[in-house]
Amino acid sequence: MEQVTNHKDIHFELVEAVRRQDRTAQFELYQLYAKAMLNTSYRIVYDQMEAEDVVQEAFVKAFGSIDQFRGDASFGSWLKRIVINGALNVLKRRKELMDINDQNEEEWIEEPVSYDTLEVNQVKAAVAELPDGFRIVFTLYMFEGYDHKEVASILNITESTSKSQLNRAKVKLRELLKNMYNYER
Repeated sequence: MEQVTNHKDIHFELVEAVRRQDRTAQFELYQLYAKAMLNTSYRIVYDQMEAEDVVQEAFVKAFGSIDQFRGDASFGSWLKRIVINGALNVLKRRKELMDINDQNEEEWIEEPVSYDTLEVNQVKAAVAELPDGFRIVFTLYMFEGYDHKEVASILNITESTSKSQLNRAKVKLRELLKNMYNYER
């Protein structure tokens, strides 16, 4: 009779093989996650070469510290945190990461935003124009699916700062879309 294991990670067997230094398993995990991690990295650093470097370094770090992976979350979630931290470090090294800690933290009511009449590339171009602090919070919340508590933890800010930065990013994005594409909403 086959033993059923209750693991959160669908790639548990591959991760276990990586723990045993199996190069084929490393390559398989790389193939499974590289594109998604590159997209995540790129949305933060907005430079293809730097995004690629971040992903390569993240895989090296993940494989080198695989014993620290406890399996509390999926391997993909764990790897994504490594990628995001690496991308944020790139911005810090560039000294372009603006201080997103508000002196006057306000509670913002999140307004729904619909971009359904725009092309994806138009929205991407406008997001690329957001200041780093706005873009990072917007990306982590809207694209990566983190909630405000998680964004606050990742960026070492308060939840209310995350909320206000997201709202400001949306306001700025509307302004950019209006100016770039005559979009009214």
